[in-house]
Amino acid sequence: MPVIFRFKGYKFFFYSNEGDPLEPAHIHVRDAGTEAKFWLTPVVQLARNDGFNSRVLKELTGIIEDHQSLFLEAWNEYFS
Repeated sequence: MPVIFRFKGYKFFFYSNEGDPLEPAHIHVRDAGTEAKFWLTPVVQLARNDGFNSRVLKELTGIIEDHQSLFLEAWNEYFS
């Protein structure tokens, strides 16, 4: 589980085993027993949420948008 970025206690990561066939580029976010998954392309979009409230999801979306190129680069380096 490579952690790509940490911010305010949130861990931004992807699982090294993301399925077969490989899923499209995305990032998971975890904090204190909650987790969400966001697609990175073509735009940042929530794929799954397990426990974050709407205010936090809005904040996380903004953080992911701000660091989208970092996450995509890490994804492509790891899975290519």
